[in-house]
This record gives sequence, structure tokens and C-alpha cells, in this order.
Amino acid sequence: MTTLRLDQLRQYSDVLRLRSGKSLTVRFLEPQDVGALQSYFRSLTASSRFNRFLGAVSELPQTVLEHFIHVGEGERFSVVVTTTVDGIETVIGEARYAFDAAAGTFEFGLSIADHWQGQGIGSALLANLQCRAAAFGAAHLFGDTLRSNGAMIALARKAGFALVRHPEDWKLVRFEKQIALAPDEIPCASWRLAAQQATHHAVM
Repeated sequence: MTTLRLDQLRQYSDVLRLRSGKSLTVRFLEPQDVGALQSYFRSLTASSRFNRFLGAVSELPQTVLEHFIHVGEGERFSVVVTTTVDGIETVIGEARYAFDAAAGTFEFGLSIADHWQGQGIGSALLANLQCRAAAFGAAHLFGDTLRSNGAMIALARKAGFALVRHPEDWKLVRFEKQIALAPDEIPCASWRLAAQQATHHAVM
């Protein structure tokens, strides 16, 4: 498990490259992002917001927004996917995840801006989340979505997740996956920092 240095969040940022060659950044949400995050959620279609929050919302309530921007509280973390549009850093996706050290589990949810979907961003973000999970030492990833959310179900299946019955709500389906503690692909910043930390402790 890696210990995040919340005063240096930018060192955990990753650059993702899409099939088109376009570069995106995945980074932890920062307090100054609150307006951009709220604008992002407002820009989603009603169906996308419904799928993300499993119910009808027009924007994030202030209390929920506060939870999003306080990275690390209760082992919960929020990241945004950004790219440069007309010279301005723009949020085009997000994810929130929670790590349970006792159970070794990593729960997550994500969304991608409607007009940016279909370009491989969801797959790239999901791969990045798996690497972040491995950096924590998690072995089991899972998330919940509505049975009607075909796009998320297809994305999970493509990434090797198994669909199982939700333990509490028949309207939901759970997707889950066991992961190796070492990422198969190029490691994310979180994994590299965890490896450096482990090496340092071994030398000590």
C-alpha cells in the first residue's frame, strides 16, 4: 500500500494517450477545481447524470461536492480527466474511488462527457484506475451500475470484469475483477511512487 502525500498531489498525475494520439491528463481533484467539476456535471445529459449517480440530479449538492474535493478523507479519492480545449484545461471525465485496506477492495465509479465518448477515454481511465488500485495493494475491484446502463456494462466487460448479481438492489448490477499486484502495462505514477517507497524501506 502506498501513502499519498496530499500536499503534493500533482506527482500522482498520469498522461494517457488515446488511439488518435491525443493526450489526456488524469490527476487528483484540487480545491480550485470545484467550479469546473460542477460545470462538468451540469454539462452531462440527464441520462448520463442518472447513470453516474443512480438517480436524478441536476448538479452535485454542496455536501457531496465537498466530499469530492477533500481527497483522501476516509480513504476516498477523486480524479478528473482533463485536456486542453482552445488553450484552456477542460474537465472531460472523472472518477471517484474508495480503498478498503482490511478487505483489500477498491470500489469506483466514473463518467465521461457525452461528446467525448466513443474515443477510448473510458477504457484508458479504467486501466489507469486498475493501476492506482494495485498501487494501494488492492486485489479486488468492483463497481455498481444500473442494469439499463449498457455503455458502462460494455466497458466493464471489455476490460475483463465479470457481472454479478448486486447483493442489495435488483435494479443494479455489480462488475468485479481480481487484479495482480503488478500492472501488466506501463505503470501509473501511483505505482511508480509505491515501488520507490518499497525500495526505500527495503534499503533502510
